[in-house]
Amino acid sequence: MSTLVIENRIWDQAETMPREELRALQIERLRECVARVADVPFYKQAFQRGKISPEAIKSLDDLRRLPFTTKADLRQHHPLGFLAVPREQVARFHGSTGTTGKPTFVAYTADDVSLWADLCARFLVAGGLRPEHTVHIAFGYGLFTGGFGLHYGVEKVGAAVVPAASGNTPRHIMLLQELGAQVLVCTPTYALNIAEVARAEGMDPGELPLKFAHFGAEPWTEKLREQIERELDLIAFNNYGLSEVIGPGVSGECAARNGMHIQEDHFIVECINPETLEPVAEGEEGELVFTSLTKQAMPMIRYRTRDIAFLDHSPCPCGRTGVRMSRVAGRTDDMLIIRGVNVFPSQIEQALLRVEGTAPHYLIEVDRPGTLDEVTVHVEIRPEDFSDRMSEMHALRDRIDREIQSVTGIRMNIELVEPQTLERSAGKARRVLDHRREKDMK
Repeated sequence: MSTLVIENRIWDQAETMPREELRALQIERLRECVARVADVPFYKQAFQRGKISPEAIKSLDDLRRLPFTTKADLRQHHPLGFLAVPREQVARFHGSTGTTGKPTFVAYTADDVSLWADLCARFLVAGGLRPEHTVHIAFGYGLFTGGFGLHYGVEKVGAAVVPAASGNTPRHIMLLQELGAQVLVCTPTYALNIAEVARAEGMDPGELPLKFAHFGAEPWTEKLREQIERELDLIAFNNYGLSEVIGPGVSGECAARNGMHIQEDHFIVECINPETLEPVAEGEEGELVFTSLTKQAMPMIRYRTRDIAFLDHSPCPCGRTGVRMSRVAGRTDDMLIIRGVNVFPSQIEQALLRVEGTAPHYLIEVDRPGTLDEVTVHVEIRPEDFSDRMSEMHALRDRIDREIQSVTGIRMNIELVEPQTLERSAGKARRVLDHRREKDMK
């Protein structure tokens, strides 16, 4: 485990703005945002129905008069129906991967790209990045916003970038050794893959030059952070963003690592009950909703992220005043309803990491062969714990069964699989196969 002490540094003094000044700035920028999207067809119709104008925004409470925006709305106005500037002002297009349907595109002006870099610089500096560092980026560089956003942020800070992109893990290890990057940027599960491949090549992963890591793009647990830090001997930071709002840079952890500071001078966040659409109580989990106050090309008003987290307004010792969000527990569209009980894949991960002998590689299969749902969790065993003694494997399976039941309240079928059996990914790990959906579609 790394013994580094992180100095608390602030990239932009706006991060420490007093709350009263911050609220006044948000109101002013919300009026500007409403004016900016007034001719976007979706918002124009909604504003006419609700008799909404910039002048009607008197306080942040008026935000609730504005319409929600969903991914379905973006798809209905595909490809660029939400564009708020003339086409000639667009400097960049990005978009979602489209793995669950038609991709949704987002646009940036040159000012948007500059802002994006600045927001990423904020959380990178908060997480230990210095101009003298070298940063190894193992995100994709296509339509996905992760690679480019972090790349620009690193350059803004003045550090060196290794744009290694995704895939070919042995090559990543070679580059880390030869170029000596101190900072790793990728998904948390891919960091584990790097450690796993390094060990398979006869190396101690902790001897790689890495000191810090910035992980995003998929939900992960605190237990997984602890395991990655042990294996790679670094300090890992969490960050959050989504392409529809701007990409990475919406929030990130400081040295205290007690939640991710939301950049509230550029985003208004709400946390709502996804069923009633009403605000949840402080500290209660709900769906995050973001309004992008300063984005020019394609601002979003009250965008429903489907991400489940909670907000924390308590003071942070780092001095930043932006509200903190918890790590994402899951997504409302990833949530499984098993025999009437809500279950998130992250809960399975949480349970598995409590059990000595299991690797954080798993696959959840859900089916309904009769009238009741059945869940099978395929769990990899660590190489050093794999045994041909059935009694030991049965005991391990029973421990996993008990932990999953204690976390979720549900009994699941546990299938132990050999090391390196489950698919590895440089991008977002695929955790669930829900055969019920496949049957419903037939």
